[in-house]
Amino acid sequence: MIALENAVVGYGPDKAFIAAVDDVTITIGDNEIVGIAGESGCGKSTLLRALYGDFTHGLRQRGGEINARFTDAGTGTTVEKRGANLSELWWDQISYVPQGSMSVLNPLMKVDKQIIDGLPKREKHGSRADLRKRIANFLKGLGLEESVLEAYPHQLSGGMRQRVLVAIAAFVNPRLILADEPTTALDVVVQKRILLMMVEIQRRLKNTLVLVSHDLGVHYQITDRLAIAYAGKIVEIGPTQKIFAAPSHPYTQALIAALPRVGEKGQRSGLEGRPPSLVKPPQGCRFAARCPEAQDICRAQSPELKMRSADRPVACHFR
Repeated sequence: MIALENAVVGYGPDKAFIAAVDDVTITIGDNEIVGIAGESGCGKSTLLRALYGDFTHGLRQRGGEINARFTDAGTGTTVEKRGANLSELWWDQISYVPQGSMSVLNPLMKVDKQIIDGLPKREKHGSRADLRKRIANFLKGLGLEESVLEAYPHQLSGGMRQRVLVAIAAFVNPRLILADEPTTALDVVVQKRILLMMVEIQRRLKNTLVLVSHDLGVHYQITDRLAIAYAGKIVEIGPTQKIFAAPSHPYTQALIAALPRVGEKGQRSGLEGRPPSLVKPPQGCRFAARCPEAQDICRAQSPELKMRSADRPVACHFR
C-alpha cells in the first residue's frame, strides 16, 4: 500500500538540515493496524507526516523513496503516487487524525458545517439535507448522537471532540487512516472508547490504520505490528505480541521493562536520560549512551572509559 525506503525527511536548509526521519525503511500493508512508539523527539510524528505526504511548514524529503499504491475497491483502478504527490490522495485514499482536537476544529463553526465543507466532491452528491442525514447515520453507528452536529467544538468534551475527528477521517471510507496521538491527555475510560471506536472502524472498512502513540499499553491492545522509533531511526519492527514477548533491541527491552504490571507492588524504574539531539546525532548506535550492553562492552575494552557522552561511538551488535 505505502512504503518508505531509506527515507530521509526533516527540517531546515541543506547546510543545517535536521533529519527527524533518518534512513528509515518501512512498509505498510492492507488491512492491518500498525503502531509507531517511542519517546518524544524520536521522529514519530514526522514519520507519520511523511507517510501522509504533508511536506508543509518546513518539512522536506532529502533522500530515499516514499511510494504509495492504492486500488480503488469500487472501480478496481490502481493509483500510484510518490512523495509530496501523496497530497492528491488526501480525504480520498488517505485521511489524517491530528492530535489536539480544540486547535484543529474551528471554534466558530458547528460540527456539521465543518464536516460537510471538508468533504471531497465525490461525497457531496444529493442535497445538503441528504448529506447531513448520511453523516448523522454514520455518527450514530459510532455511538455519537445527531445532536453533536449542532454543537460548537467548545460545547463538546475533549473525548467527544476527538471522536468527531476520528469520525470525520473515517466517513470518506479511506484505505489508510493515519492517527497522531489520538488519545493524548484523555482519561483511561475515554481513551478506551476512542480506541474501541477506531478498531471498529478498521474492522468495518477493512482498511489500514497507522497509530502513533508513546503509550505502549495502547499498542498492546490494538496493533498488529509495532515499530519502535529512536532518535530518527526505526530500531525494531515486528508483530506486536512478539515484540512484547521477546524484544530484541535494548531500547525496546528498556521500554517494556518499565511498564507496570497488574498486581505488582514494587516500583519499576524508568529509562534514565533522554534521546540524543538530532542536530548532531552520534555515530553508530544512537542508543549507545543509555544502553547497558554498550556500557558493559566499553568497560570490558577499557576500564577507565566511562560511557557518558552521546557523541562517542561504541562497539555494539546493534550498531
